[in-house]
Amino acid sequence: MEGFLNLAWLVPIPPFLAFAAIILFLNRNKTVSALTAIGGALLSLLLGWPIAFAAFLGDHFGLHPHYGELFTIPTGASEIVIGYQVDPANALMLFMASFLLLMIFIYASGYMSFPPHLQAAIYPVSAAQGKDPRYSRFMAYISLFATGMLGLVVSNSLLTFFVFWEIMGLCSYLLIGFWYEKPTARAAAVKAFITTRIGDAIMLMGMLLLYAQSEPSSLAFRDILSPENLQQLAERMVTVPVFNVTVPWIALIGFLIFFGTVGKSSQFPLHVWLPDAMEGPTPVSALIHAATMVSAGVFLLVRMFPLYAVGGEASPGLLQFVAFIGAFTALFASTIAVAQWDIKRVLAYSTISQLGYMVAAIGIGAYPAALFHLITHAFFKALLFLGSGSVIHGVEHGFHHAHEHGHEEGHDEAHGEHAGVVERPDGRLDPQDPQDMRNMGGLLNRMPGTSWTFIIGGLALSGFPLLTAGFWSKDEIFAYAWGSGHNLVFWVLAISAFITAFYTARQIGLTFLGAPRTEGADRAEESNRAMVWPLVLIAPFAIALGWFGIPAKFPLIGGLVPNFLEGFLEPYIEYMELHVAHPDFSYVPLVASLVVALGGLAAGYWVYGRGYAAGQIDPLRRVLGPIWTVLHRKYYVDEFYQATIIAFGVGLSKFLYWVDDLWVIDPIVNAIGRVGVWLSTLLAAVDRIVVDGTVNAVGWATARTGQAMRHIQDGHVQAYLLVAVVSMAIWLLLTVLPVLLTLV
Repeated sequence: MEGFLNLAWLVPIPPFLAFAAIILFLNRNKTVSALTAIGGALLSLLLGWPIAFAAFLGDHFGLHPHYGELFTIPTGASEIVIGYQVDPANALMLFMASFLLLMIFIYASGYMSFPPHLQAAIYPVSAAQGKDPRYSRFMAYISLFATGMLGLVVSNSLLTFFVFWEIMGLCSYLLIGFWYEKPTARAAAVKAFITTRIGDAIMLMGMLLLYAQSEPSSLAFRDILSPENLQQLAERMVTVPVFNVTVPWIALIGFLIFFGTVGKSSQFPLHVWLPDAMEGPTPVSALIHAATMVSAGVFLLVRMFPLYAVGGEASPGLLQFVAFIGAFTALFASTIAVAQWDIKRVLAYSTISQLGYMVAAIGIGAYPAALFHLITHAFFKALLFLGSGSVIHGVEHGFHHAHEHGHEEGHDEAHGEHAGVVERPDGRLDPQDPQDMRNMGGLLNRMPGTSWTFIIGGLALSGFPLLTAGFWSKDEIFAYAWGSGHNLVFWVLAISAFITAFYTARQIGLTFLGAPRTEGADRAEESNRAMVWPLVLIAPFAIALGWFGIPAKFPLIGGLVPNFLEGFLEPYIEYMELHVAHPDFSYVPLVASLVVALGGLAAGYWVYGRGYAAGQIDPLRRVLGPIWTVLHRKYYVDEFYQATIIAFGVGLSKFLYWVDDLWVIDPIVNAIGRVGVWLSTLLAAVDRIVVDGTVNAVGWATARTGQAMRHIQDGHVQAYLLVAVVSMAIWLLLTVLPVLLTLV
């Protein structure tokens, strides 16, 4: 086992080498670039899974996490150790991330190969080899994205964690705006980058304080999370000047670091970037929502949980704040999802909501439940996003197939994700938009592989009882919330779960059930094998993965399958010297889980599953009226930011422009410049008139004297003798005559 664990530092290397090889050497050949990227992901899987299973099968592995050191960086009084570590938490993440990355890479190789008529609609020149013209660049970018996530998972310190964290931030910018010909894609990329940078900047402040206040100064997890260091951070107090309150250092540091999760995992109020990130290709959506970026935000809380556990004891407000943000975000985002038409945006708000569950679980101290839901959610959300991309492909192909046969003449432009169609803010239907669920229907018969795997993912998201992984991980959070007395969090999450099941049934009904509502849906075809097979391989995890976390006290089936998750994490929790409560079994959370899941699915099927006629007004819209509009417009949060924060920023920049360019700085600089020009003109005149005049006058006098003397130089010795005699006579006259006169 030790041999496998020593290879952990190699896991992020193959995708990085693939990235470098594609960028530097292989980009001209798209097929070779794809194979290189997939090969890098496969090598990471072949390294990551043996490491993960070595941890899973080790006896009491959590009591002896594996640490490795690669090199050190001297920093004066101390040094920064760069290395890797393997413990139960990141072993589970290695198991999840390496597999999903490979599946998404394989899917992307098929997804980014789209028909030539779609390419011509986007680019002025068709792509060679039947693939996106920037196909190789896409493969390079997602390889670098994988490097960031895998490097983050195996990092041994918060410093290297943050480096890989920022690599993912860069990749999200590059990939969300990958089709930068679309103005909306460019805007979404900038929005994602700036919004997450806000959270990252606050997180960096927390990291710097943690480094400065730790003894010894360090960012290595084994140092900063040691019981001794956490205790001294909890005992030392600091006064926050802005609010004039005194809190333990650990509470302030935990509060600042938490904003890294708020930004990266799209929690309120920094949630606004994630829905717009749907402008990127669907494999990017799956990467961000399942295998990498947003999972990294929650994993930060999982990794730093000892700090939050001790910080919650020293200052209860810290964990209360975390639980509030998570629970509020879960409910807030789920209500928005019920009023969206874009199939990917529904899933985007679903992701925000599910991440809220995990954050709330950390806030109530449910460390195992948060990690459990993080893993299961990654699998079924990857299944849903990849399935949505397959649906878009199929419907888009159906529209173009209809056009090629003379249907709906006059609509010969490419639509959908590739051509930049965006859901209209007023909710009106674009009849050619393959991402709008109103243009779908009846796809269960046209695309059976995609449909059934999507339905499996939807049932897992809804928490369909007993069979799906989502039920067991959500039920674990409910049990912790109820058993620990966090009743408000429990009921907020329960209501959110009901809404989640409802909009999932709505999405399944509008997309796959009933009759096709457009020719695009009627002529849709199943996607290629490179897209369908990853769905088939991910689907079993969305079902069976939850069976490894069935509580032993669960009625009838408890104990039939050992609770692997609890047994695996328990030694590690003991090693970290934490006290994570094990909730006693209660029928209240169980009944709540059953009611909200089955009730939400039944309500959604009753409203949307029995058929939805083309042009029909959404039944929920008829019932909710103006409330539906508020939900559809996302509570006008974007508009609020536009009218306040962004308007303030723009106004401030204009004011500073006036100060700089019109009023203060530039006028002073210009005045100094004008004085300098005037002085230089004056000095130039002095130089020209006085200095140059004097020099020129001396030169002129010399020239004139020389000209006069030139006549004397005629070569006659007699003339020279005459001049000498005359000169001598004059000299004698001037010198001797005055003497003679004085004598007389």
